[in-house]
Amino acid sequence: MLYRENGQFKTSYAADQQVFAIRQDRIGIWLLLAFAVVGVPLLADEYTFRAILIPFLILSLAALGLNILVGYCGQVSLGTGAFMAVGAYAAYNFMVRIDGMPLLAAILLGGVCATVVGVLFGIPSLRIKGLYLAVATLAAQFFVDWAFLRVSWFTNNSSSGSVSVSSLNFFGLGIDTPHEKYLLCLGILVVFALLAKNLVRSHIGREWMAIRDMDVAAAVIGIRPVYAKLTAFAVSSFFVGVAGALWGFVHLGSWEPAAFSIDRSFQLLFMIIIGGLGSVMGSFFGAAFIVVLPIFLNQFLPALGSLVGVNISTAGVAHAELMIFGALIVFFLIVEPHGLARLWSTAKEKMRLWPFPH
Repeated sequence: MLYRENGQFKTSYAADQQVFAIRQDRIGIWLLLAFAVVGVPLLADEYTFRAILIPFLILSLAALGLNILVGYCGQVSLGTGAFMAVGAYAAYNFMVRIDGMPLLAAILLGGVCATVVGVLFGIPSLRIKGLYLAVATLAAQFFVDWAFLRVSWFTNNSSSGSVSVSSLNFFGLGIDTPHEKYLLCLGILVVFALLAKNLVRSHIGREWMAIRDMDVAAAVIGIRPVYAKLTAFAVSSFFVGVAGALWGFVHLGSWEPAAFSIDRSFQLLFMIIIGGLGSVMGSFFGAAFIVVLPIFLNQFLPALGSLVGVNISTAGVAHAELMIFGALIVFFLIVEPHGLARLWSTAKEKMRLWPFPH
């Protein structure tokens, strides 16, 4: 009864095309945003900001970009870590080589550079798909890792190969405390999530989904596969590049190419599989799950071991984490291929019919 849209009549095209058509959804989103902006800073401590909230926001943005490519367009990619690295190193070079470069402009330009690289490595998608495309994007990972390790210009001739960002300034405001960094990441994520939600509802988003479902039939009805696939790579790489710049500038502060290794690519792929392919909300669910689960296991497994008289080392916890991740991937692929987002959709359908039986 509380979640039914009966009686919520639309009297204009603008109202009919709203992102959140149900009033309860709009109220819920506004309450969630208000809590994120006002409530979370009052309740969270520094550790929560650094270890959970900031990584969750940045990885949600990266997962959102990958979900556009894999979930909505059906183009498998294993080079997400490479595109994050391009965004981070490009933003760093814009900052150190151009005096007075604004932080936001550097981050966005890093995303533009990642877009160019993503389109270049997306060109093979015009001829190949599936496992072969995944291998082609994997080549981007190895190429980018090699380039940032061997070409000293990218690291401003750093002898160690690592780069660092000393202080952040956002339109004259210093971004130094974890609270300020959290609000910066939150603001960027909200804007990009709204952009992604509108893109997948637009004609280009429908072209992506048509290519995903059956590319031959999509071409027959007039959809250009070249345009659809390359725009998916471009938009996805832009999102991921911005997330990479935020990961380097805001979360790490100093980094080296190993921070964007192939492990990062697989981590993001796990996020969208567990959260839900082809779902904006699934990107958030998957990022939250992947960020919180290791912290939970690091606390729970040693406590469980001491309870039963077994000493579980840090290495044992790391191995258990990998095994649990693998088991969860298999579980979701078999039991619920659409991930946690599908469970959320099912719960909303139940709420529409409550208290009557389904």
